[in-house]
Amino acid sequence: MGVVPAAPVNVSVTQLRAHSAMVTWSVPQGDTVIGYAISQQRQDGLMQRFIREVNTSSHWCVLWDLDEDTHYSVQVQSVGLQDDSHPSRTIQFRTLERTDHYPAGVLDHHEPAMEGLDMTPQLQTGELLIITTVLLLWAAVIALFCRQYDIIKDNDSAGGGRDKNKRPSVRAPAVPYYHPSASSSPLYHNGSVHTGKLHRGSSSISIIRV
Repeated sequence: MGVVPAAPVNVSVTQLRAHSAMVTWSVPQGDTVIGYAISQQRQDGLMQRFIREVNTSSHWCVLWDLDEDTHYSVQVQSVGLQDDSHPSRTIQFRTLERTDHYPAGVLDHHEPAMEGLDMTPQLQTGELLIITTVLLLWAAVIALFCRQYDIIKDNDSAGGGRDKNKRPSVRAPAVPYYHPSASSSPLYHNGSVHTGKLHRGSSSISIIRV
């Protein structure tokens, strides 16, 4: 059987909230630890939770879904290669009420951050005003772009219609104008048109080929 690791030391509860808290601890040097196990219990006995995580070197854990203004107790165990350590000493704490505010600047910068916990301060009125103004400007730019695009599109459509109306006119070829006179009459010979002039008192006909 392998060596059982020693129980965690310096167990403490920090960063209390109405519905969450952080548990931190230390591991004695020389122990081979591959994870941790935490036992969480309400002091009235109505709820008990057991958390176990392996393949980690973390020495902290965030407790979620706690009830506000409620007393809890926790114990931490180190998970070794073969077996778990004995439980640490019991730590008791009370969650805050919903109306309580965590004092600003109290957090220890050497403590690990509470991953996933919303610790971002609420946006101020000025920041909200700036964000709103930027969004409105973007909306105005987009609307202007769409309007200009519609105008260009309409102009292109109107220009295309004018080009279609301006088709080149084809002039019919000039046809010789024939003016008949009383003394002339058209003569047809082999599909050609000739003019003939008839002289009175004479039986001769002069043929003029056009």
